[in-house]
Amino acid sequence: MFHETEKAVYAKNGSLYRYDVTDINLARPVNSGEVIAGDGWEKQRMVVVANGTLPGPPIVAYKGQVLVIHVKNSLPSDTVSVHWYGIEQRGTPYMDGASFITQCPINPGQTFTYTFRVDESGTFWYHSSAGAQRGKGLYGALIVLDREPPANLDKVDGDFVLQIQDWNHDYDAEQGYMLSKDGVYENRSQILTTRLPRGRNNSLWNAHSSLINGNGRYYDPQTGKHNEAPLRDFKVQEGKSYRFRVINAASVYSYRVSVDGHNITIIASDGKMVVPVEVESFWVHPGERFDFLLEATARRGKYMIRGVAEDAINPIPAEAVLHYFGARPNVDINSERSQCNETEPCTVLNCPFQFYLNNPKLRCLAIEELVSDVSNVIPEYQESHFQEFFLNFAIPGAETYPATVNNVQFLQPTVSALSQPNEIVKPCSKSGCKGNETCTCTNILDVIHNNTVQFVFMNMGKRQTSHTISMHGHSFYVLKMGFANYNETTGEYISQNEDIKCEGNATEDEAFCNKPSWTNPEWRNGNVSGLNLVDPPQKDTVVVPYGGYVVLRIKADNPGFWMIKSNSLPESLNGMAVLMNESFSYLPDVPKNFPTCRNFEGIDPACVTSGDCHRHTWNNDNCLHKWECINGICHCNSST
Repeated sequence: MFHETEKAVYAKNGSLYRYDVTDINLARPVNSGEVIAGDGWEKQRMVVVANGTLPGPPIVAYKGQVLVIHVKNSLPSDTVSVHWYGIEQRGTPYMDGASFITQCPINPGQTFTYTFRVDESGTFWYHSSAGAQRGKGLYGALIVLDREPPANLDKVDGDFVLQIQDWNHDYDAEQGYMLSKDGVYENRSQILTTRLPRGRNNSLWNAHSSLINGNGRYYDPQTGKHNEAPLRDFKVQEGKSYRFRVINAASVYSYRVSVDGHNITIIASDGKMVVPVEVESFWVHPGERFDFLLEATARRGKYMIRGVAEDAINPIPAEAVLHYFGARPNVDINSERSQCNETEPCTVLNCPFQFYLNNPKLRCLAIEELVSDVSNVIPEYQESHFQEFFLNFAIPGAETYPATVNNVQFLQPTVSALSQPNEIVKPCSKSGCKGNETCTCTNILDVIHNNTVQFVFMNMGKRQTSHTISMHGHSFYVLKMGFANYNETTGEYISQNEDIKCEGNATEDEAFCNKPSWTNPEWRNGNVSGLNLVDPPQKDTVVVPYGGYVVLRIKADNPGFWMIKSNSLPESLNGMAVLMNESFSYLPDVPKNFPTCRNFEGIDPACVTSGDCHRHTWNNDNCLHKWECINGICHCNSST
């Protein structure tokens, strides 16, 4: 950890001190707000951040405003692009910020100006879409406010943003990507990285700790003791009400979030308001956002805000402090989370499974059970104006690689696909992959303008882990969630959901399921049993449970090229993505002077042999034979 003027610093008793301080009782702490502290680990680690802070500076706007954001790439060698997560970019698809999808990445020294209108209020965020830079710290909050708060929120006394990230001491973006693909080895032994409570590997990504708003603590896995690094304080007044906006910016981990000594009331997810529901805790998966209300009615003191990762080996807690005004500043935090019991089990929202394993004290509330608090017109089935896509997000037949959708490992284009569609060099065959094989190509779904489009996101295959999937350009309606078959007493997994039929004779674990269909043919044409077509929640990110599926719908009314992909960085970088080509003929014109990029195929070897490669014929008649060259730099002198 480094301070701009105080140089190296270290953590002690929740504060930071100069590296040469030996008696903290005689020393003045360094302002922790001026240091990118991370988890307090005393080793240098490269970060990539916006405007010098981790997370980047929050962007706050009012609904209906037009944002003009200048992004300059000051990195010495890496490219950058910024995705505005949750912003639908209606009419401005070229501003989505997806590298090689909606734009060319921004080269070192270059500036790209994003201009778009924010049409919906809510909790959104931004992050780099170049490689694994998000995991190095290039992200931040994007909050869109109503000019007049909704009636049920007019008495909220404070508004906090809480951003969670998993953290690694060692890796830069490229190293992290390679290790997440091939595994982490030390002294000829592979390190077990993340492992799910049900026994399967989650990812080869190795995280050491978790951060909330850029701060956390490293816990020694051998002793269980932390390094006394400072945590973020959220200060509240007794008797008042507060809104917390929680954003999961993690590379891999999902977190179960709770506040010691307090129940919380969920009021929104992914920027969309829902009918309030009180819970003890909730799961927030990478990319998701949840807003909750907290009533500061507990005894005056300090209470831990916890995010516990889904990991059986090292749950790397994300921690912050709910600090009541008037509480003694030097008192240790010794609060405990709520005590749940079998008679009145605690409600946990958005579990990535249906039941907790051997834990009847916790009751899962699926995301499909949330109710929208606004009246929406759900896109209906209309003959000849309805499309249905089954998309199986899986790592078929292997533990970690490749990551696929319907057995296709997504090949990123080498051009800006939206503005240079004719130059995509390897689109997939319409026939798809053969049998139990994987293939690598740029997988594109063609969606017809104004159709009702139903997606069935599935998670069938060998690796028993959930996948968190996001869709650019839309908020979708979550109509139904189908879980795997579980033992309802023990919570043990039994088998995959039988509503989906996978072709082929492979066993369940080895099935690639790249051509699925409904087991019951009467469920075709939008007639799936159990759909909520009245008041389903709207989201842009959803967890797909292992062995199960989620049914979603959108109206194809936002022309663009939109990514549908896993939000786990190792999975998305390894190909768990598909591109939705929506209403192509209705696309707005490419902006004037919009950057282009492409492969260069080389020059004709014959001209190299003949020595004619440097002969130019200038096409501009005004400059023909009027070019002046000084020190090898040529320009047109049209006045001569």
